[in-house]
Amino acid sequence: MSLIKSISGIRGTIGGKVNDNLTPLDVVKFASAFGTWLQNNKNKKDLTLVIGRDARISGQMVSSLVASTLQGLGINVVDLGLSTTPTVEIMVPELKADGGIILTASHNPKQWNALKLLNDKGEFINGENGAEVLALAESEDFDYAEVDDLGKYETRDDAFDIHIKQILDLPTVNVEAIKAKKFKVVLDAVNSTGGISIPPLLEKLGVEVVKLYCEPNGHFPHNPEPLKEHLGDICELVIKEKADMGIVVDPDVDRLALVDEKGEMFGEEYTLVAVADYLLKNKKGVTISNLSSSRALRDVAKTHKSEYFASAVGEVNVVNLMKEKNAVIGGEGNGGIIYPELHYGRDSLVGIALFLTHLAKENKTVSELRAGYPAYFMGKKKIELTPEIDVDALLVKVQDEFKNEEISTVDGVKIDFAENWVHLRKSNTEPIIRIYTEAFSQEEADKLGDDMIAKIRSLI
Repeated sequence: MSLIKSISGIRGTIGGKVNDNLTPLDVVKFASAFGTWLQNNKNKKDLTLVIGRDARISGQMVSSLVASTLQGLGINVVDLGLSTTPTVEIMVPELKADGGIILTASHNPKQWNALKLLNDKGEFINGENGAEVLALAESEDFDYAEVDDLGKYETRDDAFDIHIKQILDLPTVNVEAIKAKKFKVVLDAVNSTGGISIPPLLEKLGVEVVKLYCEPNGHFPHNPEPLKEHLGDICELVIKEKADMGIVVDPDVDRLALVDEKGEMFGEEYTLVAVADYLLKNKKGVTISNLSSSRALRDVAKTHKSEYFASAVGEVNVVNLMKEKNAVIGGEGNGGIIYPELHYGRDSLVGIALFLTHLAKENKTVSELRAGYPAYFMGKKKIELTPEIDVDALLVKVQDEFKNEEISTVDGVKIDFAENWVHLRKSNTEPIIRIYTEAFSQEEADKLGDDMIAKIRSLI
């Protein structure tokens, strides 16, 4: 597998050759580049970085390499050990640190790992900063500390407690309403850190937890991306246990999928829709998701006389637009909830607390709650092109073909029809156009994709 370098970090499979995979040398080089970049951009001598990891098998090795490299640069390290992406994001400003590194490959399978880079606000570094870090990694222009100037190393074991307390202190989280309902839930944490971070939160909310795959050993029992086809076990267990719902998270706990009391998927796209519905009932305001997320969020915002805006795909882009519009809630259709009252990062823990508050106040079952939202179905297709085709010029032709429709070119080309939409995005690495669609039935969504492929072929 190739090593994937992007503005937000570096990702690859463990083992193999340097520069082809995520080897120890690549980890050291990239950690050195980020540490050096921070030193070059901070007007202070004594820097501190927070690190934390998910439970994947390579995590301890990668974490040790990163910590030692940063110390070698003269940077102090606060190691949270087994943690979650949102917990590390919260702890960076909490500890007044200068940045953070999360060691997780998110929903990728167990052979993958990654370094994700945070600024001093606990938010992902932007594109410009990321490009500078990549350039430093390429040049290997590092200057390590002498023996008396090595960074200090400490561990913390109170990060989950701090994260959970901040959630329970939110005025929008109604602890008493949740406790009164005596909910019973099944939790699938895919044998990663959701298994040690979410149960303490649920217990404080008076929720009975049935644990499924909550041992943080990194042996993922199914594909860790929380999609319907991977979640048969929890759907069965919810019915068997007569639970009120199921909760599913990915290995680093920034994506939240829900299962209703009948063992049916609530729909990852609808996690954000439900939380936004609850928040907008209490306070009108702006909602944000990306262009490839469901129209249901826009519909719910309209019912609350609130505004909706769409950003380019990518968490950094969602966060930037949320700040610009002072959004009440935002996120991505993959179950990523970003609640600015807590922090600007996708956070399954705060998503769970807000969803349970909504469920308690509505006095409905999860399936009844879901039935109250517009029913949309999404399709994903792609068209492979020959390398000599100018993909950008082709997308301009598509745009021209549909010039009488509502069109966005913020990220590729999105065409909003009255009843459905199509979003075309070109791949940065290969001659492919990805085609996302949404409609009132799966058949219609798939047909929309096929029709667009035919239209693109006719324009070549």
